[in-house]
Amino acid sequence: MTETSTPHPTAERRLQAVLLDMDGTLIESEHLWNEAEAETVAELGGVWTERDHEANVGNAAEPVGRYIIGLTGADHLTPRDVADLLYARFRAKLAGGARLRPGAKELVRMLSAAGVPVSLVTSTERALVADAIDGIGLESFDDSVAGDEVAANKPHPDPYLRAARRLGVDPRRCVAFEDSVVGVTAAADAGCVTVAVPDHVVIPPREGVVFRDDLVGVDLEWLESLVADR
Repeated sequence: MTETSTPHPTAERRLQAVLLDMDGTLIESEHLWNEAEAETVAELGGVWTERDHEANVGNAAEPVGRYIIGLTGADHLTPRDVADLLYARFRAKLAGGARLRPGAKELVRMLSAAGVPVSLVTSTERALVADAIDGIGLESFDDSVAGDEVAANKPHPDPYLRAARRLGVDPRRCVAFEDSVVGVTAAADAGCVTVAVPDHVVIPPREGVVFRDDLVGVDLEWLESLVADR
């Protein structure tokens, strides 16, 4: 799909698309990232705490790499170097498969059956996306936007704006699901109705953001109601 995609056939319905974050939202991967971060920091002579992990949930690998350099004093490395170390460790952990969050697969299947366009919008770089979402299958999505395919990653709104543009829909009539402060900021600033499904971090209340404990029981009627007045 190109950046000049024509509007999707469902563009006249109130709900035009659903945009889904991956790590922590669809898959139980935040603990895998935490392990990869802790191992990388230990290799560089530092100690990674739960507080460090919480401060970086939802961030792209290079900003996390920059944080790790500041934490460990590993100034001989670039943020990209550290990101590559993180990705290598994360990929190895994915070999055992990433568990899906409750209701994730059912949500994607329901949207597909209803003809609602759905895009994966992740901070993770393209090289890891297919393996990470294997439990659902990348082919189950109409489109996907990876972290290395945007000029500015989350918490900037660019990933969600690009996802909506590629689908040919209005972001204000899209519902986005996120699990982190970084992700919620990106989706809400893009104008999407944003559903926060917190995983490892507390997400402060924000006007226009709806909270759920999980994805179980999300149905089309409820999604439509979220954009009814837009």
